[in-house]
Amino acid sequence: MKQADVVVIGGSAAGIPAAITARRHYPDKNVLLVRKEEKVQIPCGIPYIYGTVNSPENNLIPDGVLTSNGIDLLVDEAMAIDRESKSVTTAGGETVNYDKLVLATGSLPLELPIPGLDKGNVFTIKKDVGHLQHLLDKVNQAKDIVILGGGFIGVEFADECKKNRDVNVTVVELLPHCLMLAFEEDLCVEAEEALKERGIELITGVKLEEILGGDEVAGVRLSDGRELKADLLIVGVGVRPNLELAQAAGLEVDKGGIVVDSTLRTSDENIFACGDCTSKRSFFTGNPSGLKLASIATMEARIAGANLYGTRRENPGTLGVFSTAIGDLTFGMAGLSQRSAEEGGFEVVTGQAEAPNRHPGGMPGMANMKVKLIFNKKTGEIIGGQVRGGPSAGELINTISACIQKRMTADDIATFQLGTHPAVTASPIAYQLVNAAEMAIKDMG
Repeated sequence: MKQADVVVIGGSAAGIPAAITARRHYPDKNVLLVRKEEKVQIPCGIPYIYGTVNSPENNLIPDGVLTSNGIDLLVDEAMAIDRESKSVTTAGGETVNYDKLVLATGSLPLELPIPGLDKGNVFTIKKDVGHLQHLLDKVNQAKDIVILGGGFIGVEFADECKKNRDVNVTVVELLPHCLMLAFEEDLCVEAEEALKERGIELITGVKLEEILGGDEVAGVRLSDGRELKADLLIVGVGVRPNLELAQAAGLEVDKGGIVVDSTLRTSDENIFACGDCTSKRSFFTGNPSGLKLASIATMEARIAGANLYGTRRENPGTLGVFSTAIGDLTFGMAGLSQRSAEEGGFEVVTGQAEAPNRHPGGMPGMANMKVKLIFNKKTGEIIGGQVRGGPSAGELINTISACIQKRMTADDIATFQLGTHPAVTASPIAYQLVNAAEMAIKDMG
């Protein structure tokens, strides 16, 4: 029998920071992390196994981050929680007693009811080294790869699978554009053009209805009657919360995940939960949110870990900050798009600015950066933004996220005190963030 003050179940984007935060806020408490994986993948790095880093072994979270923070590790699968005795039993026969428990059990790939999904060479994306290595071996042998889903996972897999390979890659997406759940239409179109330039075929506005072949996939049939050759099908259509452990323990759950309050406490006062396994609420409306991102998981983990023995932090709700890269272009989105804001009942004003991200424009590394900001017309507060540009766009979208979280107005952003340098930023005169805010102000009336 093992004993720990704090037991964390799950060792990925939520479990690790929850354990570290617990140790930092409660240094007198001992913390044990329980996970079933021998090795842990960096979740957002998984697509890059298939091109850039070229191996699951090159996409690992090192265990040193646990040992350096004084966190104990048990590699074993948690099978049951006994809330009355405050204990966890594992597949290996261990019983672990806890004072406080954190569930960070993550998510599982969504599997659609498509005929033929059980055929060979049809893969969902699992965070397992052996599974991902097997998929890499198949990618290296394939001639015709079809990817179902044109969201971030699908687009990034398509781009990576095409790298340094003589292979046909086709993305099939139900919506009118790839990345449409995250970005405005103009950015979706730019991203699609970048993908096409890299030799990737895109088929949008259709449904994949059947997986063809015998024991192994040979092709797919689409809702418009077309049939595509495929010796490998990668399914990347989203995830569902991993609730089995929580449900068996009798914790309150809903269709979004484990129900938690603003402190990340579950229906049991001694059990907290964070990450993809939890139900989420929108930062803007308080309504249920289906967003599941590693960045959200780590934020929730730092709240849960800090609140175990007294409320120190509260969850403001899910904001949603996205970024992805296709070739030399980076695309980012924070908060609400104009479309989703208007659908949610907001009256909006937008501002847009585009300029080189260096000054003068002839400086090395120059790329045009475009910024669009979305404001609530009634309050003047920023509620969303998107960026397209070079690699620095990934950090600028985080700045926009900070502006949203602090409910800054267009005037606040227009008078934002910023640092610039010719080699690393746009000119202070042409700085896209402040100029987009100024463009919005003139339409606020």
